[in-house]
Amino acid sequence: MKFKFNLRRELKIGAALLVLFGLIAFTERMKGDVSLSRIQVSIRNLSENHFLDESDVLKLMRLDIDNLQGANLSDLNYSEIEGRIRKNPYVQDAELFSDLKGNLIVSVTLRRPVARIVQNNGPDAYIASDGTVMPVSQRFNSRVILVSGEFVPKFVSAANVHELEEGKQLMSMLEMIREDAFWNAQIAQVDIDRKARVTLYPQVGDEIIEIGKPENLDAKFRKLRVFYKDVLPRVGWNKYDRINVEYEGQVVAE
Repeated sequence: MKFKFNLRRELKIGAALLVLFGLIAFTERMKGDVSLSRIQVSIRNLSENHFLDESDVLKLMRLDIDNLQGANLSDLNYSEIEGRIRKNPYVQDAELFSDLKGNLIVSVTLRRPVARIVQNNGPDAYIASDGTVMPVSQRFNSRVILVSGEFVPKFVSAANVHELEEGKQLMSMLEMIREDAFWNAQIAQVDIDRKARVTLYPQVGDEIIEIGKPENLDAKFRKLRVFYKDVLPRVGWNKYDRINVEYEGQVVAE
């Protein structure tokens, strides 16, 4: 394959790159000469949970804001401040950047709770969509599915439920329930016993639903859906106290 050298084209490319690098260097130099005017906080996922507000984020930054007015933006350690904010369990990510007007923009993304752990002999906690275990807040209660039972203290003691195999299985099941409109409306609580066997409590009806170990969930929920759609409407929603879909190929109702 022959390569044809075009001097004019190469000169144009070189000139364009020089202009680009020059603009970048100029912008960085301008930023270095800009004094802090104000701090703007932007919080994502705030409409879904109100665990933190703007004043909380400013406190997490641990800056003497009054004395910072007029300070040079180049003197701030952006990565260090981002790290302080990210240490909060409600925070999924944090980014700092500035503009030529002297605004320091703080962009914070909050974690989304997908379940609430409830304990008889310990504090409650939330499980975020990434598996992070978060403390409850006196400021805001998220309406999510409840997770209870003798196994849950192991989840609370972990920084992230994905550290446990049972936690990975729980997250898969919660995702399956959340993404299905019928189950999301029907399942109110997940109970996990000391052997990690799962019992579901529905919103409608007094029956309990025994899943067993949270394995082969597609097949188990498929059987359960058929039972809910075809059987219960005929015999009545309060006919059974217990439904078991643990075993392959059968549904046990008593």
